[in-house]
Amino acid sequence: MLPDRNDIVRAVSFKTSRSGGKGGQNVNKVSSKVELILNIENAVFFSPEEKQLLLQRLANRIDQEGNLHVISQEDRSQLINKEKTVDKLLALLATSLHVDRIRKPTRTPRSVIIKRKSDKQSLSRKKENRKRPLSDH
Repeated sequence: MLPDRNDIVRAVSFKTSRSGGKGGQNVNKVSSKVELILNIENAVFFSPEEKQLLLQRLANRIDQEGNLHVISQEDRSQLINKEKTVDKLLALLATSLHVDRIRKPTRTPRSVIIKRKSDKQSLSRKKENRKRPLSDH
């Protein structure tokens, strides 16, 4: 189950730095890039099974210490970037913790098979009637 926003904000640490890109002189003066760091092993709101699933599915985003890093530097405002990192983390956790239901294979009903074959035969007869008759020469 996904933790709520307040639990996440209490469990993560934020690191800020100057970001590149748009912003003119503002980029050189303000630390608007925000990096959110979550240690999955120390997160109390995940069960052991969920932790294992996250570590497995997010292995390419986790460093050697077991920290998950989410970065945002799109906006000029540090506060907005901070909110975006939390949103990105929630979306990432939602997709990573989602478990697909097991599909139960079902049989096609006999009546459906019979109807499909009869429709196919009637269409075949209709097309056959469109052809020119063979000449007896």
